[in-house]
Amino acid sequence: MTVPALLSGLSSPVGAAYTRLTEVFGGLRVTELAAADPAPSGPDWVAAADLAAGGPALEAFLAWDDAQVLRDYGQRARPDVTASFGLHRYAWPACLLVTVPWFLLQRVPRLPVGAVAYHRGAGEMAVRVGGFACLPGDPAAALPGARVVADEEALRGEVRAAVAEHLGPVLDGFRPRMRRGSRALWGMATDEVVEGLWYVAHLLGEEERAMAELELLLPGTTRPYVGTAGFRRLAAPGGGSLPTRDRASCCLFYTLRPEDTCVTCPRTCDEDRVERLLRSA
Repeated sequence: MTVPALLSGLSSPVGAAYTRLTEVFGGLRVTELAAADPAPSGPDWVAAADLAAGGPALEAFLAWDDAQVLRDYGQRARPDVTASFGLHRYAWPACLLVTVPWFLLQRVPRLPVGAVAYHRGAGEMAVRVGGFACLPGDPAAALPGARVVADEEALRGEVRAAVAEHLGPVLDGFRPRMRRGSRALWGMATDEVVEGLWYVAHLLGEEERAMAELELLLPGTTRPYVGTAGFRRLAAPGGGSLPTRDRASCCLFYTLRPEDTCVTCPRTCDEDRVERLLRSA
């Protein structure tokens, strides 16, 4: 593959955010494609549009998850569980393409499925950023493709719309394999938006700000998203509190390890959450 040219300076309204993302989370690198650059292709790359199409590319993508489950747990997962794992492993980084520039720069790129490719093995996403939204007074407002919105609430609406524009077709591609309805799928999308940025913000040392911003982003009335950001506080021994949240969806990991639920799973009681959070800290 030819290495694509990187956009630089003000010609890339979100490049600084992607750079900062990789600095704190080395498991994901975002490469921006210039207008003349071909999208990366090859056996290790998958286009988001091909996942949305739900054909051979999606089958090959899920074969990786099927093999990983068999290798790590010594058993095969149900097909819908494998599809849930595969969707999570794509949607989690894909949401960061929108939420991290919003959180760090107050700029929201629009990335339809035709603008993104993913190399899961390398932890790399290639994106072609076209239009983006920003606030009045942002120096990037003079760039081609800029769309100035009135205020921060309008910008939050751009975040919700950009994620939905990208993930909606991907959810449709996964849907026949997942035994879940639209509400459950958008519950998964809600969780990916919240937990991805929450995790990265923790690495940035800005967890509290991210929690506050996510509560404003997802107040519970913003369809197609399901529920609120779901944050709450648990009392810690000796005083203080520990942040947690309740997922809007289930990742289905319990089907492989019933005794090992996620710390944000509604099935995990608060006592266990406190113990696990303290242990991880």
